[in-house]
Amino acid sequence: MTASAFPGDPPITPQLVREHNLTDAEYGRITALLGRTPTFAELGVFSALWSEHCSYKHSRPILKTFPTAGPQVVQGPGENAGVLRLPGGWAVAFKIESHNHPSAVEPYQGAATGVGGILRDVFTMGARPVAVLNSLRFGSLDDARNRYLCAGVVKGVGDYGNCVGVPTLGGEVDFGPGYGGNPLVNAMCVGLLREQDLITAAAHGVGNILLVVGSRTGRDGIHGASFASEELTRESEQRRPQVQVGDPFTEKLLLEASLELIASGHIVAIQDMGAAGLTSSSAEMAAKGNVGVEIDLARVPTREPGMTPYEILLSESQERMLVVAKVDRVAPVEAIAAKWELDATPIGRVTDDGLYRATWGDQVVVEIPGQRLIDDCPVYHPEAREDPTIGALRRSSPSPVPRPPSPGEALLSLLDHPPIASKRWVYEQYDSTVQAGTVLGPGGDAGVIRVRDAEFGLAVTVDGNSRYVRLDPYEGGKAAVAEAARNVACTGARPLGITDCLNFGSPERPAVFHQFKESCRGIADACRALDTPVTGGNVSFYNESPTGAIDPTPVVGMVGLLPRADRAVPSHARAPGDAIVVLGETRAELGGSQLWEAVYEFAGGTPPRVDLGRERRLVDYLVAGAERGLFRSAHDCSQGGLGVALAEVAMGGPYEETGYGLDVDLTPYGLGLAAEALLFSESHGRAVITCAPERGAAVTALAQELGVEAQSIGTVGERGGAVRVRLRDVAFEHPVDRLRQVYFTALPRRMGD
Repeated sequence: MTASAFPGDPPITPQLVREHNLTDAEYGRITALLGRTPTFAELGVFSALWSEHCSYKHSRPILKTFPTAGPQVVQGPGENAGVLRLPGGWAVAFKIESHNHPSAVEPYQGAATGVGGILRDVFTMGARPVAVLNSLRFGSLDDARNRYLCAGVVKGVGDYGNCVGVPTLGGEVDFGPGYGGNPLVNAMCVGLLREQDLITAAAHGVGNILLVVGSRTGRDGIHGASFASEELTRESEQRRPQVQVGDPFTEKLLLEASLELIASGHIVAIQDMGAAGLTSSSAEMAAKGNVGVEIDLARVPTREPGMTPYEILLSESQERMLVVAKVDRVAPVEAIAAKWELDATPIGRVTDDGLYRATWGDQVVVEIPGQRLIDDCPVYHPEAREDPTIGALRRSSPSPVPRPPSPGEALLSLLDHPPIASKRWVYEQYDSTVQAGTVLGPGGDAGVIRVRDAEFGLAVTVDGNSRYVRLDPYEGGKAAVAEAARNVACTGARPLGITDCLNFGSPERPAVFHQFKESCRGIADACRALDTPVTGGNVSFYNESPTGAIDPTPVVGMVGLLPRADRAVPSHARAPGDAIVVLGETRAELGGSQLWEAVYEFAGGTPPRVDLGRERRLVDYLVAGAERGLFRSAHDCSQGGLGVALAEVAMGGPYEETGYGLDVDLTPYGLGLAAEALLFSESHGRAVITCAPERGAAVTALAQELGVEAQSIGTVGERGGAVRVRLRDVAFEHPVDRLRQVYFTALPRRMGD
């Protein structure tokens, strides 16, 4: 039986095809595949599944260059989340996704449903979520709209995660003019499972039953996938109906029901109804299992009367799952759902004809060859060419200022600069201790969580630096992975693998695709060098607004294994008299630095180079030193360089009453460097550690053994003391409480709190 139009469907016209973001060539491909004109519902299906958001049609060839295998990899790219092997039969599932466009037009719900979606990606693997993280980017807080977006996004992230009961262990927040018209909201989730309990989303078993579990289907979120695959315009505010509305309390019930269903053995596959809703979940499950599916849309529970097949297929209403149950286990599946106060409704079955078929009662409204629906999406190879102005910017440097600030003044300016200043105002709105497994919470290098009933723990972080990527995308891509690895290693954990969220403008612009291609090359090279395979992630293109494309922002989420969770190394000084040691080499690398941006209002120059051999040796050193109990604290040098790193070591945690003074003499360190470069260069491959005086010799010996530069530069002072820094002809001093006051109040002052 051939698909036919549903009563009331509009005729298929060139204008309607364009409204579905399909090119003439793509539409021609569709009619050739079907051998006829598609129905309105079929046009919607192709529009969703062939959107950039779902198909990766511009990025797929580049993503294939990532290293994705290794002895620690249980599940690589292609599933809801990647999975890595842990000791004792455990495994960790983790994934990062974007929710940028929805958050730009409806910040609270856009961010909240981003968290909800990434939670579902993880628990559909059979893993219980144990941590969420986020990476947020906004325009300048001097602008009222950016403050509104920031406040709404942060509240949305916090409310959803807090209500579901998953701790927020870490994240990053950055600000820059490139995000004024298009904020970025990336959410990451980490979950734990027994490796033997892993389940995938491949449908199989002809005759098995498809059931919708969870919320009813409404009209919210229709065309959300295609909305995420186009540039934002001044009319985008009118797209609010395409932003989903979340219910975290239903999500909690769905989480528990899904994990019980997976453990029960009654189901063979489960898939979140995320982007493109029922369409993507059912079509992708069928394609992965090399089977067909038939679904009766009239049986899908709806919360609004008169919904059409087109609307039901494309709705992105939240808190819904599609499960494939064994044909004789439908009643037990319904009973488990009912136990959690959820509906489980049979809507279709697995077939052996390979067709993706949707009906409305006896009428067929969609009939498409299932495998070709997924596999025949065109793949593009855009031109990649660097914008000549970027090359010129990379070769430039800031103009001299009449009265350059002293190093002490520059340090205060940097601590007050929103990209560097404490993000306590953000993460104090998140519950970081629920589930009682948090060892190190937000405010340090990486979050650490203990695994219940096991000795080991996990360190988790997200990192990215768009300033570097904009100026040199290859080095910027390497830097994102290297910084994530340093952050994880500073806690004592061995980096295991990454997930990435690649946020860029339109891939149809050669300059943007150059940024994407080169940053991915950098990520791939760094992952090979550090043995951290890519297990999955997300590409978010078309992050553009009338003000232009966002700064290129690849974000890396990393998981590391800490053999003893109770030995996690914090990032702040902890005892007077401890020795302070700088690891790695500082070079005159101020290009793309926060100093040049914050103090000289210049965003150019050649960014610091990443030496992957040095990074690997530094990671090995930090892990080995933590295992031997040599360090009292460890903190990586990144934005703001050594000066900011020392201040952060001194200031202590966000909820401590005060920090520690430091007595630092940099005279014998960084010989030949000017004070500004020595203090604020952002050279990679560096960290600051503190250790008990009696451990100093062992710290130095290990550094020599592993080929890591180590220089003792001073001692930790008393609580509430002053940070004193000397270097040849320069010296400055700040009370640690003054530093804390500047650092911890910078964001709330700007947000009006």
